[in-house]
Amino acid sequence: MSPATNSLLRMSAWFKSDEQFHHLYPLSMQQLAKRHWTSLVVAEMVVEFLTPSKGTRVLDIGSGVGKFCLTGAYHKPSSHFYGIEQRKDLVAHADTARQIVGLDNAHFLHGNFTQLDFSQYDHFYFYNSFYEHLVDTDKIDENITFSESLYNYYTRSLYKKLEQLPAGTRLATFHTLEDRVPPGYYLVETHIGTLLKYWIKT
Repeated sequence: MSPATNSLLRMSAWFKSDEQFHHLYPLSMQQLAKRHWTSLVVAEMVVEFLTPSKGTRVLDIGSGVGKFCLTGAYHKPSSHFYGIEQRKDLVAHADTARQIVGLDNAHFLHGNFTQLDFSQYDHFYFYNSFYEHLVDTDKIDENITFSESLYNYYTRSLYKKLEQLPAGTRLATFHTLEDRVPPGYYLVETHIGTLLKYWIKT
């Protein structure tokens, strides 16, 4: 068996199940997985929608430990997946996992999405990463400031950024209210009841 084949087999082993994948992270992160990280099944579905052609640049808004981006990078090696995350430790966990798996088309950015130029990306994934600001429990940690005013600020900022994107932009939202998406986006599919929505800007 060639070294390249061995490498591919080792990589694919991580994506056999959520439980296996979560072993890329320390226990403290594994314990947050069920509540905060996208499952492999959902991620694979979303990736198919967000990569209609080769060379696509997909942005995950609030990427956590990078599970969605790594899943996308594995299944779509000709596309690039970017995650923006304001918690520096989560970005570090994501990048460590990327190195372990051996993917060079996943990229993790430490920062606030409000400062990011969305025009550099083609399509977008949003798993309601602002919801922490509205609940007293189920937070990832206490390392950032939480408030309803920040929730409203982030929601307005995302709405405006999405509004400015060109026709043909694809957006997948998970656990996100429809009124958080600008009216120029047409709802093309729903899955998992109506929790997962696919949109295309007209």
